[in-house]
Amino acid sequence: MAGYGQFCPVAKAMELLDERWTVLVVRELLLGSSHFNDLRRGVPKMSPALLSKRLQTLTRAGVVQRSEDNGRTTYALTECGKELVTVVEAVGAWSVRWFGELVDKDLDPSILMWDIRRTIPVDQWPRQRTVVEFRLSGVVAKASRWWLIVARGEPDVCDFDPGYDIAATITTDVRTLAHIWCGDVSWQRSMMDGSVTIDAQTDVRRAIPTWVGQSSLAGVPRLA
Repeated sequence: MAGYGQFCPVAKAMELLDERWTVLVVRELLLGSSHFNDLRRGVPKMSPALLSKRLQTLTRAGVVQRSEDNGRTTYALTECGKELVTVVEAVGAWSVRWFGELVDKDLDPSILMWDIRRTIPVDQWPRQRTVVEFRLSGVVAKASRWWLIVARGEPDVCDFDPGYDIAATITTDVRTLAHIWCGDVSWQRSMMDGSVTIDAQTDVRRAIPTWVGQSSLAGVPRLA
């Protein structure tokens, strides 16, 4: 980890945080991922070796605590690490406000669905196991179908048919879903203009915007 040779607190912080992927690893931990494979799902283009290296660096710095439980490794932010929540939220809001336009290379359906999975308001879902299918156009065939499942208050997402009854099928293109998730357009507007169709019973169709919701940064005001 190279230093800047400055006494400035910002420079000292960036000696740790500006290494590639580091802040995104912190983001994943802030969002609740605590195991290596879950962390990888949030940063799928990061190599396992580099993820391991960044976790080691954060652990040595006192930002992350590593523990073993029945042979399974768990990672958690320390009090030092948890304080970074305001930093990550501020960077995210700044990006939405000034650099919010989505380009094609940003539209990875696996990352989008994983982000939806980990932040949906599960308390708004039915108590019994409920499955919502997503059919996305604008992506390769193998990444075009996803199933979001909530059972006993626990969410999951998979790219294969889990074999359960489907409560609703959402059909749209990946760009529209990303725009909805980011708060650029609303569920209601997209349903009205036909860019999103929902095949479900009337009460379920009305509930989908609440069940799926939008990103925590969706409410950040955009520049005019």
